[in-house]
Amino acid sequence: MEIAGILFTLAMALIVPVVFLSYLFVSEKAAGGRRRGTQTARSLPVFWLIPAAVVLGFFLIYPMIDTIVLSFMNADSTRFAGGENYAHLFSDRAFLIALRNNLLWIVFFTLVTVTLGLILAVLTDRVRYEAVAKAVLFLPASISLVAASVIWKFMYAFRPAGESQIGLVNAALSVVPGFQPQAWLFDVPFNNAALMVVGVWIWTGFALVIFSASLKGISKDLVEAARIDGAREITVFFRIVLPLMSKTVTVVVTYFVITVLKIFDIVYVMTNGNLDTEVLANRMYKEMFNFRNFGRASVIAVMLLVAVVPVVVMNMRKFARGKAGK
Repeated sequence: MEIAGILFTLAMALIVPVVFLSYLFVSEKAAGGRRRGTQTARSLPVFWLIPAAVVLGFFLIYPMIDTIVLSFMNADSTRFAGGENYAHLFSDRAFLIALRNNLLWIVFFTLVTVTLGLILAVLTDRVRYEAVAKAVLFLPASISLVAASVIWKFMYAFRPAGESQIGLVNAALSVVPGFQPQAWLFDVPFNNAALMVVGVWIWTGFALVIFSASLKGISKDLVEAARIDGAREITVFFRIVLPLMSKTVTVVVTYFVITVLKIFDIVYVMTNGNLDTEVLANRMYKEMFNFRNFGRASVIAVMLLVAVVPVVVMNMRKFARGKAGK
């Protein structure tokens, strides 16, 4: 079976490019036969869009429709269950906790990450070793989420008071008079915040790089003119810099909101959703692979889709208005 699988993979790796290139060759010939003078055939863009539409339909549209259908089926997808899955999840404590945690991630993680990214972008823009500083701050974003989660799991390691602390966080805070070592991933008031800190550590560098690029695009003459007129630095930032960066901020916030809605790796590796740290993606994984309930897992997938679509639509409308000059 393994040899057959390898042979099938190799065959597909050869056949798919050949078919695609053959299609492009035929479409170019067909469109070229319709050219009149210097005008390109209007049908040529359609020929080029068909492969993309087929791939998009097969890998996005079809799975989306199938998931919606499965959300109305029973656990093993053999019987129509109507709205039973939706009704159950909204009365299930574990699901409601996951929903609450996702909302907390959206608010606090996005707010802290975007704010720190903006502050660091402004500060690093003025240091002598700007490139080095940005490279160091961006470094966590180059680490996989699983690796970063393992690193921070060791950093949060806990031993009872009086014993040598092997976790960096507790060891560093032990120098503070009166501090007692904390089991950061087990104490319910703190464990969700501890997980968010990992996310902030990873993605702040990404936000910094995007904001820094936007900051470089602002006219230096405009900023200098404001300073000459007596504007303080904080006034320059809030009245000139931030408004000119508003579109970039919107893009970054949108990216982080979508990222947080599907956050999974950090929670799965560090706590597996235990002790009230579960999020929607982690709950969906458990419903599908632990409990083998495809109907309830599909409901969560549909909810994530419904949550993401309005965010994307609002941003598309905002950028469309910006292009129209409104």
